[in-house]
Amino acid sequence: MKRVRIKLLAAALFGCVFSLPALAADKAPLSLQEIATYQGADRTERLIEGAKKEGELFVYHAYPQMSAVMNAFTKKYGIKVTSWRAGSEKILQRLASEARAQKYNVDVVQNNAPENEAAHRENLLQEVRSVHLKDLVPGSVPSHKGWVGITLDVYSAAYNTAKVKKEELPKTYRDLLDPKWKGRLGIEAEDHAWFATLTETLGEQQGAKLFHDIVAANSMSVRKGHSLLTSLVASGEVPLALSVYSWNPGQLKTKGAPIEGLLIEPVVAQFSTLAMAKAAPHPNAAALFYDFVLSEGQQILADMYFVPTSKKLPSPIGNVALTLIDPARALDRQEKWMKEYAALTGH
Repeated sequence: MKRVRIKLLAAALFGCVFSLPALAADKAPLSLQEIATYQGADRTERLIEGAKKEGELFVYHAYPQMSAVMNAFTKKYGIKVTSWRAGSEKILQRLASEARAQKYNVDVVQNNAPENEAAHRENLLQEVRSVHLKDLVPGSVPSHKGWVGITLDVYSAAYNTAKVKKEELPKTYRDLLDPKWKGRLGIEAEDHAWFATLTETLGEQQGAKLFHDIVAANSMSVRKGHSLLTSLVASGEVPLALSVYSWNPGQLKTKGAPIEGLLIEPVVAQFSTLAMAKAAPHPNAAALFYDFVLSEGQQILADMYFVPTSKKLPSPIGNVALTLIDPARALDRQEKWMKEYAALTGH
């Protein structure tokens, strides 16, 4: 009987010893999809451990100010970030062409919502289930979760304070029909989604007619690039611009430029978004950066006058009601909207 008990005890001990690898398997490497969607209590710990082993991160971005966020990420985690900055369309084109060539370099893509929506449709993006998604304003997270809104690009007017008196500022777009605005107005060359969303909100036919009447009566300087247009306002060449981003005037004002922003209702906005590449070579670093941008990164962006999507932070523009550009509609109607905008601007 003793021998039987000893054998049973030995078998039990043997089983315990060989159950240790099974316990260790809980920490086994996860697939890219599992890393991106993992929601365990040790998510951050796992991501940091994995990211440090990967040692680097590659980001494509449209915002030049993303450099400040990337630098803060490197400072906190010691992960080297390599980046490539370009216009929104060029980023989408590069992402698509690299995928066709099965050349997978990029981990994270920061871009406008329509371009990242297009990337999602091409199956180039990976859903990420960040713990911070719950902290974001409505609309920041599409149902497919292929990208997430990190800031709101709020379309704002901007005026030169030496060229335009406060008492003559327009309260509505209809006020721009006044002859005093002749030769004083400017607009960005590629803001077709802003124009379409704005005119639809005003009443599609009535809104379009109003803007055509404004151009016919007072003309419109058309410039490519929101930063350039804002600089021309600051210099006085364009006294009043209608479509810059709300953060543009604030950034120049801090440098002493005679410029102020002006919100004319209805106020249109578009999400600037972040996404993880479907075949990210450094998935742990990518998911860790994703979480960082949606938490500490929100304050960094807010400090540069961006409108963060986190509900935990106050908005630089206050509680102004926003009309959001639908990225899916912007894609589906792009050709139509571009033609209509070209008819307005002559470009």
